[in-house]
Amino acid sequence: MSILAMHTATTGLGALSTEIDVIANNLANVNTYGFKKARANFEDLLYLEQSAGGQNSLGVPKPAGTSIGLGTRISNTQRIFTPGSVINTGIATDMAIQGDGLFRVQTPPDMGGGYAYTRAGNFSINQNGEFVLANSDGHRLDPPVTMPANYVPSSVTIGSDGAVRTLVSGNTVPQQVGQIMLFRFPNASGLAAEGKNLFIATDASGEAVEGAPGTGGLGEVLGASLESSNVDAVNELVSMMKAQRAFELNSQVITTGNEMLQTITRIR
Repeated sequence: MSILAMHTATTGLGALSTEIDVIANNLANVNTYGFKKARANFEDLLYLEQSAGGQNSLGVPKPAGTSIGLGTRISNTQRIFTPGSVINTGIATDMAIQGDGLFRVQTPPDMGGGYAYTRAGNFSINQNGEFVLANSDGHRLDPPVTMPANYVPSSVTIGSDGAVRTLVSGNTVPQQVGQIMLFRFPNASGLAAEGKNLFIATDASGEAVEGAPGTGGLGEVLGASLESSNVDAVNELVSMMKAQRAFELNSQVITTGNEMLQTITRIR
């Protein structure tokens, strides 16, 4: 049975190693705007049935049978979409979502069918006057928002309803030049992370539902602000220490199993 225990502990080592990897990624992104932490979910493996419950010799049902578990594995990594704290940046094109919803950006056709979604609202205006995500690829906001050629950069504002307004040279009253739209999913945890603060829709997430901020259960948009990562560094460190201790316990099981085998081989 010591061999069985060693193999069972090996599954624990593998699963806990994956959990530590997930925690490490969470901690690495503690300062990434709009980042949503992940959680490793475990499930037990098959059981070795040594005796079923059945009935005893008197025909009375036995209270329980005998089964030996064969270990654990990671069932999935679940994305947690709890909100992060909002930070005021003073940059007019920055946006934070207060409530449910994601921004949508345009991507190559081979990536999510041409669309990806993000909680990171660090947008900027490119040389063509378009709102683009301020990441390494500069994905365009969708539906697109394009500033007129003669707009006044210092007058740009974004309302809680997603309306983008600005002064145009020669006018004294700001005019609306675009509308920010938000998207939500029946199961946001089913979105696939693509890196660069982007998620793409999957069969598990369901289809995106579009709406204006503040309508249909969607959150509002807060301009000149950004949503910080929802990673709590202290809680992640505690989780990492728990996983490390569990890893050590499983390694101790392997050591104990090996000592039991050594004892058996010395029997004469």
